[in-house]
Amino acid sequence: MRMLQPKIQAMRERLGDDKQRQSQEMMALYKAEKVNPLGGCFPLIIQMPIFLALYYMLSASVELRHAPFILWIHDLSAQDPYYILPIIMGATMFFIQKMSPTTVTDPMQQKIMTFMPVIFTVFFLWFPSGLVVYYIVSNLVTIIQQQLIYRGLEKRGLHSREKKKS
Repeated sequence: MRMLQPKIQAMRERLGDDKQRQSQEMMALYKAEKVNPLGGCFPLIIQMPIFLALYYMLSASVELRHAPFILWIHDLSAQDPYYILPIIMGATMFFIQKMSPTTVTDPMQQKIMTFMPVIFTVFFLWFPSGLVVYYIVSNLVTIIQQQLIYRGLEKRGLHSREKKKS
């Protein structure tokens, strides 16, 4: 997708405010370049059944009720009483977002992406602690994975973490 950004930007400038024509041209470009615009959603779609299964399992599990976990978490099936886990989860989401290269050119979409960690943090305030722990672990694995990939790319000279100035 990043390689298509110059073509997409040129197309937007050429077509101006004609959103319908932009949409048609964009789909033609994706088809010609064999790019699936929903390809970035695949990891989220794969995680969704696991997320829902954990949510329902934690909500209905009798064995987990009042079973001690660590420190202040005394019940994985209940929300975090001090809201520490959702804040940690939001921080890890924010960190992932800052580590990831920006491929979005639309200013409105950039604003939405900036507020996603805050929105998720608010939603996760009322989720079972076990689910928030799952999401934190998933985010930490993502951070480690990104670090390893970026290091490998930097060794080969294929990637630089420095932000390009516009």
